[in-house]
Amino acid sequence: MRSRRVGVTTFYRLMREHGSAEAALAALPEIARAAGVSDYQPCPDTVIAAELRAGRRAGARLVARGEPAYPPLLALIEDAPPLLWAKGDLSLLGRPALAIVGARNASSLGLRFARTLARDLGAEGFAIVSGLARGIDAAAHEAALGTGTIAVLAGGIDMIYPAENTQLYRRIGESGLLLSEQPFGMKPLARHFPMRNRIVSGLARATVVVEAAARSGSLLTAGNALDQGREVMAVPGHPFDARASGCNGLLRDGAVLVRGAQDVIDALAAAAPPAPPAGERPAPAGHVPAPPPERRSLTDHAALHGEILSRLASAPLPEDDLIRDIGAPADLVSPEILALELEGRIARKPGGLLALG
Repeated sequence: MRSRRVGVTTFYRLMREHGSAEAALAALPEIARAAGVSDYQPCPDTVIAAELRAGRRAGARLVARGEPAYPPLLALIEDAPPLLWAKGDLSLLGRPALAIVGARNASSLGLRFARTLARDLGAEGFAIVSGLARGIDAAAHEAALGTGTIAVLAGGIDMIYPAENTQLYRRIGESGLLLSEQPFGMKPLARHFPMRNRIVSGLARATVVVEAAARSGSLLTAGNALDQGREVMAVPGHPFDARASGCNGLLRDGAVLVRGAQDVIDALAAAAPPAPPAGERPAPAGHVPAPPPERRSLTDHAALHGEILSRLASAPLPEDDLIRDIGAPADLVSPEILALELEGRIARKPGGLLALG
């Protein structure tokens, strides 16, 4: 996971195709060479050892998918993080969880509602999940400190962002739980926030949006929840308030209307439990991968690379549709897609979507 150009989906594919992490690491340089990258090296052992030492010093624990401590609902999503750094009360990962998200520049009424909702749902036994952002996120975390709250960080678990939430971060580390899939010392970048959002919604049975503009990160989190087969709920707002336009749009499109904790509880009682999304799942431990595809000439590789790239654009396309359009067997096309990912020419998006890198 710490090797260059290996994301979550690439990690699972490498594990599936090579059977173990050790074999996958050994294969990476050859995969990169086939893609035209001649100087590729996996992440050095010294870097990994330094990260593990940093985790021990910080009192954090590395939780791997497949361990009993790994959150069960998060394990169901298609792009579940293989590894999570966790600091605080790990028992919260076994509790039923709800995500509360919303605007950073929240109104006074929005902040008051988020606090009330988080406090009341916490009293009902739910762990409250959010992203430690200013505004609605911070209000929900603060109100649930006494009952259990989980903060998912966009950067490393030791990187506090925004700085104004430093005291809240420390209090969550003492009585709640801090989570991150990023390495220690990683400052949050713009691309890390959508990745963080899929974990926020993936941990929870439902995502409640309290306030959100028409184009906001909170709506991305709600979209993730829908893709993950989770409930999306929203708090209505005045049509003249721009901070309510996103929530009102969600309600227009079928989200559950929330006036208080009981609406959330009633909706969950009527909803089906979350299930794994349809499609390919990571292979279980002990799985024997299929034999590798027949070796092909560099000319054949280049021709297929060109065909793949010509059918992609900046707008994401489902991988299944791409393979179907090319008209070649999946076991022939998939390794070439992986090679282009390692080369940085293809970017993989949440939900199994591909776009030009």
